[in-house]
Amino acid sequence: MSVLVYTENEGGNFKKAAFEVASYARAIAKMLGTTVTAVSIGADQNEELGVYGVDKVLHVQNDKLGTFNAKAYTDVLKQAAEKEGAKVIVISSSADSKFIAPLLAVHLDAGYASNVVALPESASPFTVKRTAFTNKAFNITEINTDKKVIGLSNNAFGLHEDKVDVKVESFDPALSDNDFTVEVTSVDKATDKVSIADAEIVVSGGRGLKGPENWGMIEDLAQVLGAATACSKPVSDMGWRPHSEHVGQTGKPVASNLYIAVGVSGAIQHLAGINASKVKVVINNDPEAPFFKAADYGIVGDAFEVVPQLIEKLKEFKANNA
Repeated sequence: MSVLVYTENEGGNFKKAAFEVASYARAIAKMLGTTVTAVSIGADQNEELGVYGVDKVLHVQNDKLGTFNAKAYTDVLKQAAEKEGAKVIVISSSADSKFIAPLLAVHLDAGYASNVVALPESASPFTVKRTAFTNKAFNITEINTDKKVIGLSNNAFGLHEDKVDVKVESFDPALSDNDFTVEVTSVDKATDKVSIADAEIVVSGGRGLKGPENWGMIEDLAQVLGAATACSKPVSDMGWRPHSEHVGQTGKPVASNLYIAVGVSGAIQHLAGINASKVKVVINNDPEAPFFKAADYGIVGDAFEVVPQLIEKLKEFKANNA
């Protein structure tokens, strides 16, 4: 009876979230006195998972699964859980995993706890800590079903190396035409060097930038920090930036270690989507901007003066500490 973990990849390379859920699954396996089995769909370097405590990898190689399909991926995980006799299944809180989780819970007759931020406080009864009310509060949830699906919040547990000898095993689940009733006709990807979902640092811009022609300032700051770029909803609505960069309650959630907001007023919907970030820095010329109430650090000033100075200071710091 292994703890089963779904490890996502992009282009054959594991995402940071894959290593985080593997780390979390390893910790649970130690609590339960069992092992960790990962499901890897189309990834290349499956041995990497052994660094984070995965004992066995079920490697699925199927051309039909080259593009994400919630129904088919759920069927793969269901069959893997049944094969391994898994009672606990751990997945991330990515957009794809949030499609999978409720389907998988139904298929396995399992309880599902989303937005989990810590290890179970008890294995019997099985209780987990979760965020609630858009990260404004926590609740303790007891899962009393035989099988349990845990959706781990991004960047909540972190990466913890626990190297073991990993066995990679080919897994060929039985998939039918019924699994592929939804057809993917095209995929649009953000062109950022760092994706918002995997970024440790995110630099976000709002209407305070006054126009798309000034966005180079955001990109320059992000480049110095090795960060992803993001934007507020009005910015994407006006077409200054693609919707793939829109963060907030109606956009992509952000759970970075550092979130820098430049010229973003801080509407409640925006704050709801970035509250899980550990440190929030705000640069705005309006001292009454709502974002300052949620910020860990705030700079009241003209972004067109503050950000260039910040970029130069960061470059100088990096040069002196190379």
